[in-house]
Amino acid sequence: METETYAFQEDILGYPYEQARLDLPDDYEGSVHAVLVRKKAPLESKKAVLYVHGYIDYFFQTEMADQFNMHGYHFYALDLRKYGRAHLSHQGYYRVRNLKEYDEEINRSLAIMKQEGHDSVILCGHSTGGLVLTYFAARHPNHPLVKGLWCNSPFYDFNVGSLTKTIGIPLVSALATLFPNLPIPNGMNAQYAKSLHQEHKGEWNFDLTWKPLDYTYSDASFIRAVHQAQRYIQQGVHLTVPTLIMHGAQSSFSKKWDKHSQSSDLVLNVRDIARYANKLKGDITILPIENGIHDLVLSKEEVRTQVYLALFAWLRKKEL
Repeated sequence: METETYAFQEDILGYPYEQARLDLPDDYEGSVHAVLVRKKAPLESKKAVLYVHGYIDYFFQTEMADQFNMHGYHFYALDLRKYGRAHLSHQGYYRVRNLKEYDEEINRSLAIMKQEGHDSVILCGHSTGGLVLTYFAARHPNHPLVKGLWCNSPFYDFNVGSLTKTIGIPLVSALATLFPNLPIPNGMNAQYAKSLHQEHKGEWNFDLTWKPLDYTYSDASFIRAVHQAQRYIQQGVHLTVPTLIMHGAQSSFSKKWDKHSQSSDLVLNVRDIARYANKLKGDITILPIENGIHDLVLSKEEVRTQVYLALFAWLRKKEL
């Protein structure tokens, strides 16, 4: 890894969170950068984690960072280009044409972590971030720094009907080569963000510009990029590092608020996650979480307690 030039300053979350801007080569929308956030553990350690958020998301899950710090890991989180802290005014939110674009900021982040003295990194990804990191790990076997992978409800398949999967998604993917910014209805469940935010029915505070309550259209190019990566993963790729895949025990497909809204995955079909997780080859552990929601670390307190107990037990077992 080449020597990186970077400078950390105080993050929007306040001390002890810090952020560094990672300037990246211009792309099809012009200038672009990502933002790396860090929170150091109280004791010296050569172990760290690199977290990547999901779609329509950014890093704000401070309890997760605290948990990793308490267990001896320095915590780093990456706001990918065009998301959250990294979004620029001339860019479409969340715009991407190939998930390989994110290799640049992932590799830059890992290079910084190596410079800061780490020799063991656990990649941690939620939803689309879980897909991005599974895709990255599969294409970068035996990376000298990456020692493990934890996926929190990874986006291994679209939560749509069989006709849309077999005809609609491939059609949109084909259209995206000609019309990358074509808006496509995404069918996202508007109850999900409401189930999280403290001004509605949840307990968390996050920026509603960066993680809006409702986001009804996605670029065709995003759908194509995800579809390409999913097809690669769905073949049953081999991962060379121990991998833990967690997901909720059930999904709810109701678009109205009901008793399952805060105890089910409202975004993905957990059966799809399990199906393709079971196709992965290597040291793979798959763990459903009873009453877990889409972002497991934002579930009710008793549920996320079980998430962390299982996660750190697995890390100890794998000596990571």
